[in-house]
Amino acid sequence: MFPAWTWIVGLFIGAAIGSFLNVVIYRIPRGLSLNNPKNSFCPSCKHQLTILDLFPLFSWLFLRGRCRHCKAKVSSRYFFVELMTGAIWGAIWYEYLVVGSDPAKALAFAAAAATLVAIIFIDWELYIIPDQINAFLLLVGLLYNGWLIIKKAPEAFMWGMPSSIAGALVGIGVLWGIAFLGRVIFRKDAMGHGDIKMARGIGAVLLPATAVASFAIAVFLGAVLGVAQILLRREPADAGSAAGEGDGQATPEEEEEDYPPESIGSLLKSGFGYVFCFDIIGLFKPSFYKTWYGEDPYEPISEAADFEVERTMIPFGPYLALGAIVATVFQSRLMEWVQTYLRWATRGAI
Repeated sequence: MFPAWTWIVGLFIGAAIGSFLNVVIYRIPRGLSLNNPKNSFCPSCKHQLTILDLFPLFSWLFLRGRCRHCKAKVSSRYFFVELMTGAIWGAIWYEYLVVGSDPAKALAFAAAAATLVAIIFIDWELYIIPDQINAFLLLVGLLYNGWLIIKKAPEAFMWGMPSSIAGALVGIGVLWGIAFLGRVIFRKDAMGHGDIKMARGIGAVLLPATAVASFAIAVFLGAVLGVAQILLRREPADAGSAAGEGDGQATPEEEEEDYPPESIGSLLKSGFGYVFCFDIIGLFKPSFYKTWYGEDPYEPISEAADFEVERTMIPFGPYLALGAIVATVFQSRLMEWVQTYLRWATRGAI
C-alpha cells in the first residue's frame, strides 16, 4: 500500500503522539486537566513551553535534558516515551501499511499501543493505572469491532457476540481468575484491579486468541525481567545501624505495615462491575463509582517521591502492556506460531 521507506513517517507521527503521552502520564494520575492549562509547562519553573522545548526527540537531546528557561533537569522519561511510541508506530506502519494493507487495524493497534505506553510509564512510577486510560483502551477495541461489523468481516463476531466483547470477557476472566485463585488458595492479593481492567481493554482490541497469546508473553516477560529488576534493585541501608541504634528487628510500626487482603466478597463484587463496565459508568457519575467501589475515581495520587516501594514489589501492568504491544506489532506471525504449536501438540491425538 505504501513504499517501505514510509515507516519513517509512522515513526515521527508516533514520536509526536509520544510527546502528548508525556502530558497524559504527568497530568492524569495527579488529577490535572489535559485542557487546562492548554499549553505544556515546566514542572519546576511553570514556564510555558514552546515548539523549541517540545519538538519530539530532538528538543530533549539538544537541550541536554534540561529546561531551556530554568535549567532544571528534565527526566529522560520524556525522551524514552517519544522514542518508544515512535518505534512502535513505525513498526505498526510497516506491518499493516507496507507489508499488509489494513489501515483500520493499523489505526486501532497504533492507538491501543500508545495507550499501553502511557500505562507502562504510569504504573512503573506510581503503581496505578487510571480508569480513564483503561476506559479509552476498551473504547478503541469497541470502535474497531464496529468497523469490522460494517465491513462484514468474518472476525467481527465470535461465540454469538461481537468479538471485542468476547475478548473483553476473556481478559477479565483470565486476570480476575488469577486474582480470585490467589486470594482463595494463598490468601493474598494476587492481581491489581487496574491490571484486570487493562486486560479487558486488551481483549477488546486484540480479540480473544491474540489477547491470550499476549497474556502468555506478559507472563514470560514478567518472569524474566521481573526477577532481573528485583536483583538489580538494591536493598536500602539499615537506617537503625547507620544511626547507631536499633538491633535490626522490625519495630511495631513496621509490623503494622502489613494489611489484610481484599475480601472475597469485594473481589466478586468488583469482577461483576468490570463485566458490566460499572467503573466506566462511574467516570461519568462519580457518586455511583463511590457507591459500588468505595473510592473516588478522580482522586489524585501522592507524588512518587512519597511512595515507598518494597524491593520485591514489581507491578505486573507494564509486562501485561508490553505483551500486548508485541502482539499488536507481530500479530500475524504470533498467530502462525500458535497454530504451528497447536498442530505439533495435537499430532497423533485421537
